[in-house]
Amino acid sequence: MGLSNGPVGLMSGIAFFVMPQLLAAGHVSEATIAAITAAAMSSNFWPVVFGPMLDVWLSRRFYATMFAAFAAILVVIAVLNLHHPVVLTAALVIGVAAAMLCTTALCGWLSTVCPQEEKAQLSAWVNIAVISGAGVTSVLGGELIRHLAPTLAASLLAALVFLPTAVFPFIPCNPPDRRLASETFGQFTRDVLALLRRREVLVALLILVSPCSSFALTNLFGGLGADFHASARMVSIAGGVCAFFPGLLGCLLFPIIAKWRSLVLLYMLDGICGSLFTLGLILLPHTPTTFAFGLAGEYFFQAIAFSIQVGIMFEAIGEDNPLAATAFTVLSAATYIPITYMMVFDGKGYARAGIAGSLGTDAAISITSCLLIGFLLYRLTAKSLPTWPRSEGTL
Repeated sequence: MGLSNGPVGLMSGIAFFVMPQLLAAGHVSEATIAAITAAAMSSNFWPVVFGPMLDVWLSRRFYATMFAAFAAILVVIAVLNLHHPVVLTAALVIGVAAAMLCTTALCGWLSTVCPQEEKAQLSAWVNIAVISGAGVTSVLGGELIRHLAPTLAASLLAALVFLPTAVFPFIPCNPPDRRLASETFGQFTRDVLALLRRREVLVALLILVSPCSSFALTNLFGGLGADFHASARMVSIAGGVCAFFPGLLGCLLFPIIAKWRSLVLLYMLDGICGSLFTLGLILLPHTPTTFAFGLAGEYFFQAIAFSIQVGIMFEAIGEDNPLAATAFTVLSAATYIPITYMMVFDGKGYARAGIAGSLGTDAAISITSCLLIGFLLYRLTAKSLPTWPRSEGTL
C-alpha cells in the first residue's frame, strides 16, 4: 500500500533532478534553471486549493488514478519540449501538482482503510516510495533521454510514473461521503473550518510549519559541490546514492523507534540530533568525502522527519474521517512552508559566512525551534510529552 505512493517520487526525480541536468547540458543559464525549478516546487502548495474536492463525488481511488495518469501525460510533454522553456515550465508545474494531488488522494484513502496499529509501517513505506521513486528516475531519466529517441524515452518515463497505480484495484476503498457532495458549498466550507479547529489538527499544523526538522539543506547541497571540491560527476553520484540508501534506512527505522515514544517527542529529538550533525560538519575539512558524508546524513535525518510527519498526519486525521483527503492536503502542504523559508535563511547564512554560515544558521534555527515548541506544548498540556507506549490517537 505504501509503495503505491511511487508516482510523486518518480515525478519529483524527473522534475527536480533530471530536468535541471538536461537543461544545464543544453547550456541553459543557471538563473533560468532555478526559475523553472522554483516554479515546479511551488506546485507543492496547490493541493490546498484543490484538495477538498478529493473527498466528494467520486472515490479517492479514482482521483489518485486520474491524477497519476495526468502526471504521466505531462512527463511526455515536458521531455518533448526541453527546448521550449514556457511549455516545459507549464508541463512541470502542472505535472508536479497532479502528482501531489495523486498522493493527497492516496494518503487520504489509505489513512481510512489502514488499521491504527499499522500506520507507522504505512508511514515508513509511503516515504520509501517517494525516496526510491526519485532515486529510480534520477538514475534512469537522463540515460533514457540521452540514449533513446525522445518519444520512446518520454513514453517509458510516463509509463514508469503510472506503474505504481497497478496495485490500486487490490486496495480496499471506502465510497465517498455522499452527504458532503449533496451539501451546499457554505456547509462544506463550515465542515472544513470545523476540521481546522480540531485540537489534533492544530497541534499537527503548529509542529509541521515550524523549522524543527525541515532539513532544507538537502535542497541546497547540490549547489555546494564546488565548495567541497567535488566534481559534477561526484555530485550526481552522491545525489543519487546518498539520498537513496540513507533515506531508505531512515524510513525503515521509523516503525521501530515509533513504538515506544510520542511522535511529537521523536520529531523534536530528530531535529536536535540532525542539527548537531549539521554543526559537526563545520569542523570537517571541505573535501568530496565530507560532501558525500554530509549529504547522506542530512537525507537520513530528513527521511526520519518525513516519516514522523506522515505518522503525525495519519494520527491527526484518525479513522473513518469523511474529510481525510482534505485534512491530509492541509497538513502535507504545511510541511513545505518551513522548507521554503529555511532555504532563504540558509542562503543568507551562506552569503555572510560561506558554508559555515549556512550550516550554522540552519542548525541554530532548528534547535531553537525544537526547544521552544517543546516548551510551548509542555505548557499547553501542563505535563511533559509522554515517554510511555503511545495509545491510539496520541500524538
